[in-house]
Amino acid sequence: MAASSRGFSTTQFDFKLRVNRLNVALLPNNHLPDLFRRKRRKTCFDFERVRLCNIKFRCCCSGSVTPILRTSGPGNGGDKNDERRFDPIPKKNPHIHRVRTQASPAAMPFASPPSILKQEKFFPRCTPRNSGPQSRDTPPKRDTGIANEKDWGISLLNENVNESGTNEDGSTWYREGGEELGENGYRCRWTRMGGQSHDGSSEWKETWWEKSDWTGYKELGVEKSGRNSEGDSWWETWQENLQHDEWSNIARIERSAQKQAKSGTENAGWYEKWWEKYDAKGWTEKGAHKYGRLNEQSWWEKWGEHYDGRGSVLKWTDKWAETELGTKWGDKWEERFFKGIGSRHGETWHVSPSSERWSRTWGEEHFGNGKVHKYGNSTTGESWDIVVDEETYYEADPHYGWADVVGDSSQLLSIEPRERPPGVFPNLDFGSPPPSPQPDDDAPDDLPSSQ
Repeated sequence: MAASSRGFSTTQFDFKLRVNRLNVALLPNNHLPDLFRRKRRKTCFDFERVRLCNIKFRCCCSGSVTPILRTSGPGNGGDKNDERRFDPIPKKNPHIHRVRTQASPAAMPFASPPSILKQEKFFPRCTPRNSGPQSRDTPPKRDTGIANEKDWGISLLNENVNESGTNEDGSTWYREGGEELGENGYRCRWTRMGGQSHDGSSEWKETWWEKSDWTGYKELGVEKSGRNSEGDSWWETWQENLQHDEWSNIARIERSAQKQAKSGTENAGWYEKWWEKYDAKGWTEKGAHKYGRLNEQSWWEKWGEHYDGRGSVLKWTDKWAETELGTKWGDKWEERFFKGIGSRHGETWHVSPSSERWSRTWGEEHFGNGKVHKYGNSTTGESWDIVVDEETYYEADPHYGWADVVGDSSQLLSIEPRERPPGVFPNLDFGSPPPSPQPDDDAPDDLPSSQ
C-alpha cells in the first residue's frame, strides 16, 4: 500500500523563541474571529533568533488554518520527508477531498538546532603521538535517532590495560580495559577512557563494552559524557542486543539511545530516549520520548509505531509546549489499520494564560471500500460530518525492518561467546517475559512532568 504520514496532524504551530517573552497567535475564536475562516492563511507564533550555548538557531514551522504539516526527520535507512494536507471542513463541493501523504519514521513538531553546545570550546584532543586515546569530546545532536554501530567505531582492547599520561598542552588522559566473567557463560569485555584539561575545567569520559552468554545473548554498547569550561555538560548512551525467545527461539534485535545536554550559562537543555525492537517474523516497535527547555519555554514530544508483522499497524504522536506565563498548546493523533480498514483521530488545543481553552477534534473511519467517514468539531462551533470517496493510504510495513537491522549489526552478531564445556548447557528461563522498561524511567529527575 502507499505510505501514510507518521506526523499526521490537524494543524501546525508557527512559533519563534524569544528570550524574554512569547508571542502566541493561536487564541480562542473570540479573540481572533478571522482565525478559522475556510480560506487558507498563515498564523505564526514567532520567536526571534536567540543564542543557546553560543549557537544561534531559529525554531519556525509553517502553519495555516487549513492544517499543513511538513517535517523531515532522521531515520534508519535514509531520511524521509513527511507531508500531509488535510482539510477537515468541507468546501463548496463536499465530495472533493484530497489527502496527500508520505511516511516518515518520526515526527518533529518543533524545529531542532543541531546541538546546544559547540565543539570548538573544548580542550584540545589527545594526540596519538603521546599514546593517549583520541578524545571523543563531541556532544550529542538532537533528533538524530539511533546511530548504527559503525558510526561509533567501537574497538575493544584485547588485554587488560591500565595506563595514563599527559599531553604537551598539559591535558591528561587515561585508558583501561578488562574482562568480567559470570555464571551461564557470561562474559563482558570493556574499555574505559577519558581525560581532562590542564586546569580541570573540561573533561570527557567514554566506555565501550560487549557482553555475551551461553543462551545466545549478545550486547554491544557505549556510554559517554563530558563538560566544558563554560559549564555545558552532556551525556549519551547507546546499545544494541541480540536475544532469542525461550519458547519460540525467534531471534530479536533491540536498539536504544539516550541523549542529554545542558547549558552552563542558561536555563536550557534537552533529553531524548529512542528505542527500536525487531524480530525475525516482522514484528517491529519503534518510539521516542523527547523534552527540551529554553529559559521560560518548555516542549515535549512522544511518538510510537507498532507493526505486528501480519498487516496490523498502530501509530501515534503526542506533542505539547508551554511557557512560564501559562500559555500551553499541543497536538496529538493516532491511527490504526489492518487490511485497508482502520481509523484516524486527533486533537489540537490551546490554553491561554487566563485558562481559556480552545480545541478542535477530528476523526476518520476508513471502510476499505473507497469510502471514508470524516467528522469533527471545535469549541468555537465548527463541526463537520461527511462521507467521501477517497483511497486509503497507510504504511503496512516499517521502512526499516528486520533485514535492515541485521545488515547493520555485523559487529554485534560477530561477538564470540565463551567456549562451553562438553555436557554443560545454558540455563533458560521459561517464565513470563519481563515487562518492557518504561521510556520515562531513565529521564533526568529535574524534567517537568508532562501534561
